[in-house]
Amino acid sequence: MTADDPALAARLERYRALFDLTGKTALVLGAASGIGKASAEALAALGANVICADKDREGVERTAAEIGAHVKSAAHMVDASRAEEITALADATKKFSARLDIAVTTPAVHIRKPFLDYSDEEYDRIANLNLRGVFLFLRTFGRIMRDQGRGSLIATSSMRAMTLEPGLAIYGATKAGIIQLVRGLACELGPAGVRVNAIVPSIVDTALVAPLKARPDILNKLAAHTAFNRWSEPSEVAAAVAFLSSDASSYITGSALMVDGGWTAIDGPPTGLTETARS
Repeated sequence: MTADDPALAARLERYRALFDLTGKTALVLGAASGIGKASAEALAALGANVICADKDREGVERTAAEIGAHVKSAAHMVDASRAEEITALADATKKFSARLDIAVTTPAVHIRKPFLDYSDEEYDRIANLNLRGVFLFLRTFGRIMRDQGRGSLIATSSMRAMTLEPGLAIYGATKAGIIQLVRGLACELGPAGVRVNAIVPSIVDTALVAPLKARPDILNKLAAHTAFNRWSEPSEVAAAVAFLSSDASSYITGSALMVDGGWTAIDGPPTGLTETARS
């Protein structure tokens, strides 16, 4: 086989094409900011037409307008915790395109508070959006993808599903629940040709952490939990979303893809090792 072997060239080109989303339709819930906005941009950059949805009307319209200069886009104001609004979003999606190839959900909320001090209302607020909202999303768009026989569903969990700190028990429980929802649905939809996965970020530099930037001690302490000693950018998480959206991940389903900078792989800061252990 020579360097100009056409069979080899064709195989190499097929690898490149695996990441191409041209002509596909994607839905991103949470597209007004943070990981959701970055995901909408990443999918558009790879050629997908993108339906942007969020509770923040101004933010989601801005995202849709920005990517609309490059691909077909639309904006919808949606409360992710309300079943009727998810149903309305599904109806709008069907009008936008005959097929839905990719559906991503990112919205979440947390209240940092001791477990024993949580009110019923605070628990409901966290659980209704973080867990019930993901259930509603996966059920609604899972049905669409099952019926069409193809698609990629992506939910957003968190490394807090695996490791906690005081005050985040309820948030962590909902994020752990998302992984189990993904696994269960992946088993059921696999025969229909639908993949279901979760991304699992750690610390991401978004507008939500702006108050922490005024506290460099906390900012740096959290960064030190990662192997890279830094926070991630939303685009780095969005790249994982793009991978799971593409045919490059065609044999991946039921997975929780860690995008945590090594946080859950190490126990404490990875720096300062100066001695060799002796028995």
